[in-house]
Amino acid sequence: MSASEDIERKLAHGADRYFGKAPEDLSSVEETVLKKAASRRTLARDTEAAYLEKTGFGDRMSDRIASFGGSWAFILSFLAFLAIWVSANVALAMGAFDPYPFIFLNLMLSMIAALQAPIIMMSQNRQAEKDRLAAAHDYEVNLKAEVEIMALHDKLDQMREHELRALVEKQQEQLDLLTKAVLGRSSE
Repeated sequence: MSASEDIERKLAHGADRYFGKAPEDLSSVEETVLKKAASRRTLARDTEAAYLEKTGFGDRMSDRIASFGGSWAFILSFLAFLAIWVSANVALAMGAFDPYPFIFLNLMLSMIAALQAPIIMMSQNRQAEKDRLAAAHDYEVNLKAEVEIMALHDKLDQMREHELRALVEKQQEQLDLLTKAVLGRSSE
């Protein structure tokens, strides 16, 4: 029997035993898990690296911008910028480039917010996609672990059954010897 035939046999057995399905009714995840379990190969992989391979320059840039925009460094530096802006315009009162209601500053803040909001939303969408990939991978790993545990239980049950059968055979041999010994004495 070739290795691929052995794996197919184990796949058919595992599909019925662990999922109660025919091999053709298995989902792609279930089939992958059973094949990996049958071939004794690991299923774990680095989902972060797999995700990063699919991201482009714009995706990585928006993640960095969103990461910086949600940090204390950004908040403190922006507070410093606002303090300097307001102080400069108040100190220059007559020659201020943006006098008191700070209309130009409001315009700049509105434009920053208008750009920053979609960038943060894009980053959150990518984070959600990353989380979905990690959850799907965790499901596969957990499913494989369950299959492996059930297979171990089956092996332990087989070993226990084999040991019990051997024990019963030994006891039968001892009973036969005792019966012969007792019958041998009674015939004397």
